[in-house]
Amino acid sequence: MESHQPHVLVVDDDREIRDLVSRYLSQHGLRASVAKDGQEMMQALEAARIDLVVLDLMMPGEDGLSLCKRLRGQSTVPVIMLTAMREDIDRIVGLEVGADDYLGKPFNPRELLARIKAVLRRSGAPAGDPEEAAILVFERWQLDIGARTLTEIGGAEIPRTSGEFDLLRVLVERPQRTLSRDQLLDLTRGRVAGPFDRSIDVMVSRLRRKLDDEPASPRLIKTVRTGGYQWAVPVERR
Repeated sequence: MESHQPHVLVVDDDREIRDLVSRYLSQHGLRASVAKDGQEMMQALEAARIDLVVLDLMMPGEDGLSLCKRLRGQSTVPVIMLTAMREDIDRIVGLEVGADDYLGKPFNPRELLARIKAVLRRSGAPAGDPEEAAILVFERWQLDIGARTLTEIGGAEIPRTSGEFDLLRVLVERPQRTLSRDQLLDLTRGRVAGPFDRSIDVMVSRLRRKLDDEPASPRLIKTVRTGGYQWAVPVERR
C-alpha cells in the first residue's frame, strides 16, 4: 500500500519565503502547496486534503491571527504560525486562537521542517498499538486515543487542536501526578521551555473552558503552586 505523503500548505505574502519553504519541504519528502493570502488559503483547503498549514502572522488584508481563528471554527488541521514579532504576547495570542506551534522569523528551514514533523506526529495516531486504541473516561467526558477525539458522553465532539489533545492525554494518563511545565512541554512537544514560554498555561486555560472546569476553583486540572499541573479526578480506561 502506498504511504500517504503529508501535504503542507504554506501561506505567506512573501513570494521568496513561499518558494524557499515549499521547495525545501518538497526536497524532504513532503507535498507542498502555497497561498499568498487568506482567499487562496481557503481555496486550497477546499480543493485538496491539507495535513498542516504554515501560516504567516503579518499579512496585508486579513492577518494570520484572524485566519487561524476562522480556520479553527471549521477545521482541526494543525497550524504552525510564522511571526517576525519576537514579543511573547504575539506567540500567546497565536496559541489562544488555536495555533499548534510557532516559529519566529528569520528561521532555519531545517527547524521549520522539524517542527512540522513533530506536529504531524502528534496529529496522527500510530496504527496497531493497543495503547492507541484506548478510550479514557472521566466524569462526563471521554477521550478516544485512536480517533483523537474528545466527546461529551452521549453528546457532541468537542473541537480541539492537536496540541490541546496531546496535553489532555498526557494529564489524563497520569492522574494525581504533578507535572511541571517543562515536563508537559517535553511530553507534548518534544522540546524544553524558553524563559518566557507560556504555551502550556495557554492550553490549560483553553482546556478548562472546553471542559467547563471553573478557572477560579478547577476540579479537573489543578494548578500546583510552583510545581505545574495535576489531573485530579479518577480516570477509567476502556
